[in-house]
Amino acid sequence: MGVFLLSSPAFLVFFSFFTFCLLVDPVLGITRHYKFDVKLHNVTRLCHTRSIVSVNGQFPGPRIVAREGDQLLIKVVNHVPNNVSIHWHGIRQLQSGWADGPAYVTQCPIQTGQSYVYNFTIIGQRGTLFWHAHISWLRATLYGPIIILPKRGIPYPFAKPYKEVPIVFGEWFNADPEAVISQALQTGGGPNVSDAYTINGLPGPLYNCSAKDTFKLKVKPGKTYLLRLVNAALNDELFFSIANHTLTVVDVDAVYVKPFETETLLITPGQTTNVILKTKPSYPNATFFMTARPYVTGQGTFDNSTVAGILEYESSPNSLHSSIMLPLFKPILPALNDTSFATKFASKLRSLASAQYPANVPQKVDKHFFFTVGLGTSPCQHNQTCQGPNGTKFAASVNNVSFAMPTTALLQAHFFGQSNGVYTPDFPSSPITPFNYIGSPPNNTMVSNGTKVVVLPFNTPWS
Repeated sequence: MGVFLLSSPAFLVFFSFFTFCLLVDPVLGITRHYKFDVKLHNVTRLCHTRSIVSVNGQFPGPRIVAREGDQLLIKVVNHVPNNVSIHWHGIRQLQSGWADGPAYVTQCPIQTGQSYVYNFTIIGQRGTLFWHAHISWLRATLYGPIIILPKRGIPYPFAKPYKEVPIVFGEWFNADPEAVISQALQTGGGPNVSDAYTINGLPGPLYNCSAKDTFKLKVKPGKTYLLRLVNAALNDELFFSIANHTLTVVDVDAVYVKPFETETLLITPGQTTNVILKTKPSYPNATFFMTARPYVTGQGTFDNSTVAGILEYESSPNSLHSSIMLPLFKPILPALNDTSFATKFASKLRSLASAQYPANVPQKVDKHFFFTVGLGTSPCQHNQTCQGPNGTKFAASVNNVSFAMPTTALLQAHFFGQSNGVYTPDFPSSPITPFNYIGSPPNNTMVSNGTKVVVLPFNTPWS
């Protein structure tokens, strides 16, 4: 039996490999470092050029890629005049709540010239999520995808795709979004709507002066693609479809679901959906629109427009198709207020509930809550003209309480035992004044303002 000396090349190779295996533990994951430089840079869309807040000069921002079990250390450096905080939307912050990101809730915002390192571990999640600014309306341009791969050596619960493609929906404002929301808060009226929806930051050919700013997905015939869809639009639910192609939903909000096919899907603000796209077995002699437009049932104003990208098949190098104009097929989306479709689509979402990915839910509930989310009104200040109903100001509320932004982060106040004057733990567990929740609104739409919270012991099951 052969041996090798401690100083031999064979031993050094073995030692290096052994050390690497210890550092890259397939169960515990690895530590991944990212740096976000938040800066201003000029972007032109719809023939309008303006300075936007972005990360690392990218719009949308850079993608974060990690595996389940990895630790993420993300240093955010603020180079812009605005205060900034970043929220890791959908990440389960288990014992790392201070890294969640909502300004004045889990942290004070990062001031100009300052930095902060977000430190959290991805536990029990795999799929697609996203990050975005969580102060004022900076999230209109400050966002990007989070791609969570399974632990090393663990396959997807579906066939491995040929390629994975993030598709991020957003909104574009010709005006500064910070000015848009500031005006709405001052006047009490609804904010001006966006000028376009976007796919990966591009409005597409259905808008004026935008044909060159179109997202194109080039695919090969007979292949399987995993599309990682993110709705980073500010407020709107969106229908999405690709002409003459069927999508298979396999994952929603970083949770595997029972796969089902659909021609069109609905994706809500902040939601993510992974779908399988199987391309046609042979070159189709055509190109195809992928389009998205809002689903709206309320009476307020909204951006009633459609964003389009193009699904384009790659022809063989010897093909003549690349030199001719191919027919373009367009999908048929549901009506703007098609609640029937929305309900049917939502009813198809079911947990995968497999042996490997069981649906672990509490069997006993300790606390019950009934939350009504709505739009109420608050009084207009003296010597001010307000644009809400009957001269009032619009005010979002939960159980008729409108959140008053504190000046001290809630977790900070709790940690140092300084909650007095910052928040009160008396948020109502149900509406104080019951009303017909699915019928006409109550006669009195005035809300109360307060920084009220619900305090629960850790690991308390509630519904």
